[in-house]
Amino acid sequence: MNYIGIDIGSTCAKTVVLNEKKEIIREFVQPTGWSSVDTAEEIRQKLELSGINLSDDSSCCVATGYGRISVPYADKTVTEITCHALGAVHLFQQPDLTVIDIGGQDTKIIQIEQGFVKDFIMNDKCAAGTGRFLDVMAGVLEVKVQDLGHLDSLSKKRVEISSTCTVFAESEVISQLSMGTDKCDIIAGIHRSVAHRVTGLAHRIGVVPALVMTGGVAQNEGVVKALQNELGCEIHRSPLTQYNGALGAALYAYQAASRRA
Repeated sequence: MNYIGIDIGSTCAKTVVLNEKKEIIREFVQPTGWSSVDTAEEIRQKLELSGINLSDDSSCCVATGYGRISVPYADKTVTEITCHALGAVHLFQQPDLTVIDIGGQDTKIIQIEQGFVKDFIMNDKCAAGTGRFLDVMAGVLEVKVQDLGHLDSLSKKRVEISSTCTVFAESEVISQLSMGTDKCDIIAGIHRSVAHRVTGLAHRIGVVPALVMTGGVAQNEGVVKALQNELGCEIHRSPLTQYNGALGAALYAYQAASRRA
């Protein structure tokens, strides 16, 4: 049996395949693009090329994320909160966690107790504090978004980006550039702005140890450092952190298939 988890986010689609021992035997990420339906079809083709048949009883597939309803071959669709909780508990081997997941268009804070979701809160009404916010800022600064963490580490002067609104923050960044402010200092200020926004969200439901971070933004060392300073505690990550939602979906598929057996 193959247990497949597909997490179609607003920016990237992640796929994880587990075997009978819950071991990851395949994982890949790709841009979501304009059409979640087209992305789902591309994933199906990649899976079948690797020998995974989605049309018989040798696999169970669960879809989650922004585009989960666009996966016609999924046996079930499950909410992101459930999948991120399952994935985090498995990934970090802890039953009690606070998960900070910063995605392309939303930020989720999930409180997990004894392996189950106790509470959660989402910021999905505004791009501030999300991956999209960082994409916009990187565009204004004319740098690659994957270079933001490194450039932050080169900052030598504290610069504040006070606005939590993407539009107003963009104006602040342009103003700082016009004054000749170093880009590295601006980037560090942007990361502190993101951390301040996410910390405010986290404090609304409470932060309990252990604290972990998932999602693509967890790969940005500058944001992680700023969040640790704001929250006053260490944030744990994993090399598979970007796949957390897809991993949780695959684990849900495993559980669902086990119940049917």
